[in-house]
Amino acid sequence: MEKEISRLEEEFQKDLSLVKSREDLEKLRIKYLGRKSPINQLFTQITHLENREEKALWGKNVNSLKEKISSIIEEKLKNAEIKEDRLDLTFPSSQVYLGSLHILSIVNNSICSIFERMGFIVIEGGEIEDEKHNFSSLNIHLQHPSRDVFDTFYLDIPEGNEGRLLLRSHTSPSQIRVMEKNKPPLAVISPGRVYRPDKVDASHSFMFHQIEGFAVDKGINFSHLKGVLTYFAKSFFSSEVEVRFRPHFFPFTEPSVEVDVSCIICKSKHLGKGYEHKCSVCRGKGWLEILGAGMIHPQVLKNCGIDSKRYTGFAFGMGVDRIAMLKYGIDDIRLFYQNDIRFLEQFYI
Repeated sequence: MEKEISRLEEEFQKDLSLVKSREDLEKLRIKYLGRKSPINQLFTQITHLENREEKALWGKNVNSLKEKISSIIEEKLKNAEIKEDRLDLTFPSSQVYLGSLHILSIVNNSICSIFERMGFIVIEGGEIEDEKHNFSSLNIHLQHPSRDVFDTFYLDIPEGNEGRLLLRSHTSPSQIRVMEKNKPPLAVISPGRVYRPDKVDASHSFMFHQIEGFAVDKGINFSHLKGVLTYFAKSFFSSEVEVRFRPHFFPFTEPSVEVDVSCIICKSKHLGKGYEHKCSVCRGKGWLEILGAGMIHPQVLKNCGIDSKRYTGFAFGMGVDRIAMLKYGIDDIRLFYQNDIRFLEQFYI
């Protein structure tokens, strides 16, 4: 019995020196500790001994060998797991995705930087407004027809001194608040989210992004507005684009215009010529509407405590989502908000 125990221990040490992997260790464990292992066979031989003291002695010795082998294998397995978990700096890494600004943030920042170069400062207003600043001070009274277009999401909060609270339907309230608190000269641009009760489709969303800009000072006229917006269009789109101003109506500006640029896709500048190219962006019109603008209505200046006989100003507003769609040929506004990485990664910078 003593020779058999010594032989097994020597054989185990020899087999242990040949182990090179977890698989080898597992095979070694089964060989020496498994149900049909030689150690289990030794336990069966002990039962044949007649002397009770011998049974106890050799049972203790065989059990000691079993515990020793088991302890060695467990330690080796533990070290093997640590080694496998260790970082291998030479192993090829998996693909790493780096974060980036959203395409709307990129376009928004680009627009703001152009106006900052012209001396405008950026001021962001609050998304929760009251009826006075969102409507009344901008010449949009309760019975005004354009009120239907701008009526937005009202908040279930008690009415204040300046009307009910609501999610702003445009960024123009920022213009009112700045003019109420500051004296001219002023040149401000205000970006932010706005809300309108529009049904979501390829060209509409109940929430979108807008940028409001305005300037107030002595002697400001329509030529200044044209110069500022022409510089913006050529800086943002291309130096080759042409700009045109079409008469329009807004309750807060007089005169009012809508501003178009010649199509940046088919580069057609004349009505109808785009049909020859089957342009999917301008639909053959040759022009793309980018914003609304005009001279600030004298009543709006008065509402803000500014003398309309001494000061004049211009204002403009543009949808960031629409500008981005025109610049990059995107045909569905919903793509901006679906968080589809396949779409967003096209605009990584």
